[in-house]
Amino acid sequence: MKLSLKNFLLKIVSPICAIILWEILAIYINNPVILPRVEDVINVLIHPFNGILGTGSLVDNTIVSIKRVLSGFILASIVAVPLGILMGYFTLVNNLLDTIIEMLRPIPPLAWVPLSLAWFGLGEMSMIFIIFIGAFFPILINTISGVKSVPKPLIEAALTLGAKEKDILIKVVIPASSPSILTGLRVGAGIAWMCVVAAEMLPSSNSGLGYLIMYAYSLSRMDVVIACMIIIGLIGLTLDRGLRYIEDKYFVWRKMLK
Repeated sequence: MKLSLKNFLLKIVSPICAIILWEILAIYINNPVILPRVEDVINVLIHPFNGILGTGSLVDNTIVSIKRVLSGFILASIVAVPLGILMGYFTLVNNLLDTIIEMLRPIPPLAWVPLSLAWFGLGEMSMIFIIFIGAFFPILINTISGVKSVPKPLIEAALTLGAKEKDILIKVVIPASSPSILTGLRVGAGIAWMCVVAAEMLPSSNSGLGYLIMYAYSLSRMDVVIACMIIIGLIGLTLDRGLRYIEDKYFVWRKMLK
């Protein structure tokens, strides 16, 4: 219990120090357009159901962003995980796709905005596509890496016992690479949340936390901007902690092998 309390206290030290430093700087600068006081941001956060700047409530915009992020992230996972397994396991598939994947991977999601508008028009799909692009590559690369790092003795043992190619892939390779896949999902989820701001900057967007950030900035409401940033951070943290919990609970055996 003491160790648990100590760890908890250590985890909250840096956020508390950051808040204190923020408040000191805000008092020193004394300009809410540059840096609002902590209490101003808290005032926005404790009234999440009130309308903000004529764009709906903070809760409404948060729900819109969550839906967009989940849509893009789930779509990216559905495509990237199976493709990564195939590329990691079958040399032919990897040779066919590796070059084009490595060419596209360094392109930032924001660079896809013009093509997104041309392909999908002014609609939700344009924003979901940007989020999809951001989440797709880290999930894919981690999945490929996880499949390629499966210990060969496991595969050889399965072959010795008479397992077929399909059985090895489903019962050996995929379970053994699951921790790496989960790591890719964690990274992809974080990038998906970063991409939502870029996605909601598209002309078709009139809601969401990203849109609210840009609109509040145009009105010099930095308290709203920081409140939205805090919400994005908290949601991202919650999602990451959920995936990390699954990793720690169900894949401890993989850590013991390392």
